[in-house]
Amino acid sequence: MNTTLNPENHLHPTEARWFAVYTRYKREKVVCDELTRKGIEVFLPLQKILRQYGRKKRWVELPLFNCYVFVKITKANYAPVLSVEGVTKFIRFSQNLISIPQEEIQMIKRIIGSEALIEVEEGFYQSGDEVEIIAGNLSGMKGELIEVQGKNKVLIELSHLGYTLKIELPASYLRRLKPISLI
Repeated sequence: MNTTLNPENHLHPTEARWFAVYTRYKREKVVCDELTRKGIEVFLPLQKILRQYGRKKRWVELPLFNCYVFVKITKANYAPVLSVEGVTKFIRFSQNLISIPQEEIQMIKRIIGSEALIEVEEGFYQSGDEVEIIAGNLSGMKGELIEVQGKNKVLIELSHLGYTLKIELPASYLRRLKPISLI
């Protein structure tokens, strides 16, 4: 009896879907530019960080996820993406080529555009809670609460990316999606 499982592949012949591509170190912007020149829709989340160089301070834009670029492609674009210099591979989960839901890409775009300083009260939420942000410009984001860090920081994991983002927000901005078990 043959029990081998076929890997899952979310590439579609006509419907463009989002996938994560792994790039060589510090090549994200170059890969993004080359993919754009090839006519492929690409998303590179950048964050502005104030860096100090000796006596001078400068704002720099760095990728939110090191060595990651997101592409929205059909099956026909798979090989052209891999042919771009600096692209190493598509991100797979247990040998499966899984697309990233549009909602998670939108969530990342909202996080990048957010400048809100937000607080969480310790003890109100626990690790493992499924939470949703219900206020501010991050409203509608959902994820698993990984850790509460101090008064105003939480770690929320986006399930399809395999990344954990640190987001600062007040407890009043969160809503638990599943009721607390009292057992």
